[in-house]
Amino acid sequence: MSAYAVIDPSTGEKVKEYPTTSDAELRAAVERAAGAYRGWGRSSSPADRAALVRRVGELHTERRAELARIIGREMGKPVAQALGEVEFCAAIYAYYADNAEQMLADEPIELLAGEGSAVVRRSPVGVLLGVMPWNYPYYQVARFVAPNLVLGNTVLLKHAAQCPESSAALARLFADAGFPEGAYENLYATYGQLEWVIADLRVMGASVTGSERAGASVAEIAGRHLKKVVLELGGADPFIVLSTDDLDATVEAALAVRFYENAGQICCGAKRFIIVDELYDAFLEKMTAALAQLKPGDPQAEDTALGPVSSKAAAEHLEDQLRRAVEGGAKVALGGSRDGAFFEPTVLVDISPENEAAKEEFFGPFAHVYRVGSEEEAIEMANDSPYGLGAYLFTTDSAQAERVADRIEAGMVYVNIVGAESPELPFGGIKRSGFGRELGRYGVDEFANRKLIRIGG
Repeated sequence: MSAYAVIDPSTGEKVKEYPTTSDAELRAAVERAAGAYRGWGRSSSPADRAALVRRVGELHTERRAELARIIGREMGKPVAQALGEVEFCAAIYAYYADNAEQMLADEPIELLAGEGSAVVRRSPVGVLLGVMPWNYPYYQVARFVAPNLVLGNTVLLKHAAQCPESSAALARLFADAGFPEGAYENLYATYGQLEWVIADLRVMGASVTGSERAGASVAEIAGRHLKKVVLELGGADPFIVLSTDDLDATVEAALAVRFYENAGQICCGAKRFIIVDELYDAFLEKMTAALAQLKPGDPQAEDTALGPVSSKAAAEHLEDQLRRAVEGGAKVALGGSRDGAFFEPTVLVDISPENEAAKEEFFGPFAHVYRVGSEEEAIEMANDSPYGLGAYLFTTDSAQAERVADRIEAGMVYVNIVGAESPELPFGGIKRSGFGRELGRYGVDEFANRKLIRIGG
């Protein structure tokens, strides 16, 4: 029985099963990818590759309704949010198409001594493996694939086992955009098969977005074979409120970055709300009052804001985390119940530093709310985490904003704003949230050969 299947989390129904890629098929895919790199990847121009990437973005827009319906079935994303994901992907492909030639232009280096010239030239390195998660089936692919295809690398893409339909739709899309055979290869592979794929001398690196376990597994194999990896893993992002002149707007921002997208299944979504003492009671009251009106609903309905989590198993895991948190002394301020894969919005308070919930990522519609007495205590609590992906800071004091943002241990800090992700802004974290960056110029540089060319006078 294949692990690749579409199981609608809102009903539990198995919609369709897809066969696992055989070893022979996988070897043929690696060979096609290597051939496409040697031919198309090394001989095409940045302008040629940019035109193909631009067409990928256009096809996302043209097929947006179909693509959105697919991921609604696969992982329960409400249709309005699914359409938003597809649109963001189109923007990412357009950004790299617009900027490919500039990003890949030779970079002159001013010589300290001697005659002649020196430049750094960015060129592709070969075949890359992408291991992608289920929570953003198109967006995660776009972040990895767009910069590497404009560079001239070719891609082997292993998607999550519950996303075979969307991965097939993407493979059709890249083919229809005009990419040559082998430039983008969709794999229904097992993790066991990936070991020898990574070991293949033609495969030059791997990018993983997903769990710590998946990232550690791929990184361990890649390390043994001296292959570079980029890892974007879990997060427990703090949302720090030190002052505000509009508490209602601040609470709304908190809800938006936690509950109003993907049922809280967001790596960089705020999960720990760290509120200064004088605002804590009012913040908690307003948050719980708003969430009491937010009910899980059918992801295919246009007015649904909160759909199911990705699977019944995911909901059961959240339920177990909740049980252990309460046993450790946490209190439930709101929610706590589930029905199948639907979990109602849940708010936890009184979480001590010793409670294991304080160090875990709750991947669903949960908020942990903490009271702090000072800026210093807020910073200390924010950094008391094994993760370091993103962070959110709200304050009316511009000097405090600069000071606190500088001290937060994270790859990204957003001050007085949420939902500000954009194709030109680098994305990535530190600590157990991984390493490396995607998007912007940084996404091109991760798997580029930044070759020095020094010419004498």
